[in-house]
Amino acid sequence: MLRASQQRQITFAKAAEGYIAAHEAGWRNAKHAWQWNSSLELYAFPKIGQLDVGDIGMSHVLEVLEPIWRTKTETASRIRGRIELILAWADKRAERERLNPARWRGHLDTQLPARNKVAKPKHHAALPVADASTFMSALRKQEGSAARALEFVILTAARSGEVRFATWPEIDFGARTWTVPGERMKSGREHRVPLSPAAIALLESTPLVDGSEVIFQAPRGGALSDMALVAVCRRMNADCVPHGFRSTFRDWCAERINVAREVAEMALAHSVGSEVEAAYRRGDLFDKRRHLMDEWAAFLQPANRATGRDGATSSALRKQA
Repeated sequence: MLRASQQRQITFAKAAEGYIAAHEAGWRNAKHAWQWNSSLELYAFPKIGQLDVGDIGMSHVLEVLEPIWRTKTETASRIRGRIELILAWADKRAERERLNPARWRGHLDTQLPARNKVAKPKHHAALPVADASTFMSALRKQEGSAARALEFVILTAARSGEVRFATWPEIDFGARTWTVPGERMKSGREHRVPLSPAAIALLESTPLVDGSEVIFQAPRGGALSDMALVAVCRRMNADCVPHGFRSTFRDWCAERINVAREVAEMALAHSVGSEVEAAYRRGDLFDKRRHLMDEWAAFLQPANRATGRDGATSSALRKQA
């Protein structure tokens, strides 16, 4: 245990090390800790790393943020938040009571322009709802595992990473369900995805690869890269990115059908309502989401494929039989 005097005298770099060690077990992956370390080492430590935490004031925080606030606004905003958390951790450890010099509201917001005034938020390019069916028809003519993965992304309204690392054991063909483990979800919680007949047919036509459980294989084996699906969109000269199809799906829910907001948001694995509301809503509206995803698939390919592409029973289905 550190003595009280030692706790009060600690450099920002050491405090950052202590904060990360205390919290990284609760972070979803090692990349998160790496992002914290790399951003602080690049921008914060050269300016305040060797300063005693108790001596750091607003002027020191501004020294870190001002050079990058207008040119790297998103990065600067994240660093500000990280500095605030580290200083709060160190102050509590030292039983030091003071207003956090890195806080935003009523403090740094008087010195820096609001983030959204400097850098407009960048949205993922999304395909208009009216073009979705035509795109899917063209996509089905594309060869390769990346094209099939993108098709599955669209049919399930899932995130690219959830699909690229999907494995056969996650698929229950009998129940028409894909269960995504929590470690691959943004929320950190397991997520059940109802699979439409079109999604099942796609899986049934996807060959198994000996020695690997990954469904959509890269040409040299293993999971596809995040750029593989982007490359399919570029090859098709489409003004969209894979993640943008989640927006297309959400727009379709809002514009084309009568569906409760909660059902649409849960289909996207978004948090719905407050923590209190979530505690009372223990179900995941799965049956309603199944009906929604079946309608979405029918909208995307109204005249195509309720069963397998060639009518044959796939190797994947035979394996589970």
